[in-house]
This record gives sequence, C-alpha cells and structure tokens, in this order.
Amino acid sequence: MCNNLLEGLIAQYNGIRGVVAMRKLKIYLDTSVVSHLDAQDTPDKMADTHKLWDAIIAGEFEVVLSSVDFEELLVCSPDKRAILAEYLVRIPYTLVEVDYDVVRIAEKFVDLGILKQKSIDDCRHIAAAIVSKCDVIVSWNFKHIVNHKTMQGVKAVTALEGYSDLLIYTPTTLIGGEDDE
Repeated sequence: MCNNLLEGLIAQYNGIRGVVAMRKLKIYLDTSVVSHLDAQDTPDKMADTHKLWDAIIAGEFEVVLSSVDFEELLVCSPDKRAILAEYLVRIPYTLVEVDYDVVRIAEKFVDLGILKQKSIDDCRHIAAAIVSKCDVIVSWNFKHIVNHKTMQGVKAVTALEGYSDLLIYTPTTLIGGEDDE
C-alpha cells in the first residue's frame, strides 16, 4: 500500500514538473530585429530589442537565424556590420540555409498574392521560420511581415502545406511590453 501511494505521489510530482518545465519558445529573428540593436534613430525599438537580446542571452528562447539575415546584413555599412557582429557572437542560434523547401514556401506567398516578388527576402524569412518549425517570427517590419494580411497568409500557407502555424510578433510583444504602432 505504501509503495503504491509513494509511486502515485512520484508520478503526480513528475506530471506537475513536466508542466512547469515547458519547452522554450523557438523564435526566428529577421534582419530588422538584429539591425535595431544599433538603431539610434528609434530609441524605443532599440531599447526593446536590447531587452529581447538580454532574454536570449539568459536562455529564455531558442533562436533561429537564416542565411537571409546574413545576406541582408552584408548591405549594412562596415561600422554597423561590426557592431551587429559583436551582438551576434553573444547568443546561441541555429543557422538555417535557404534550401528547396524554403524557396518553395517563399514562392507560395508571392503566388497567393500575400506579398509581392520585390519582397521575396521577407518571404524567405517567413518560409525559413516555417520550415525550421519556429513558434514565432520576430520582426520590426510592419510593412511586409507584422501585419494582418501577412498573418492571415501565414495561417493559409501553413495549413495548405501541413506545417504548424507561425506567430508573428514584434520584440516588444514578445517581451511583454506595449507596441505603439
């Protein structure tokens, strides 16, 4: 009797512990987030991006970047590139290469009229996040990513292609602050 009671308590404890120890959110950072680590012209966004970076360093999130991020960072001035590189070496992340699946999903966003061909890099960011099974894509890009049309498009594409839904947040939303926009 005592052993059954003890086993029951241990099972209950392990069940509770399993609920408490939920997995980290897997987040994809688009280039706008990395770029806002050094964005003196938008101090509020820069401050919230730094709060997110601190949370990443503290191990609160599993981070994914893609080769698209690095292609876009190459366009920055050498000084800004050096500053951003200093930040990137401080965090652990998984690097996702743009492969056939990423390109195929990215093209769906154009084919379905969710985004235009000239925004294909934004499509590739979203697709890389979807294919790498991220929970959230984090972006400051309100024009092409953080907006209702794209959010609805992501729901449609993920459902059509058999992927899990992808949430779209700003750094402010992810860290629990309030967005002004």
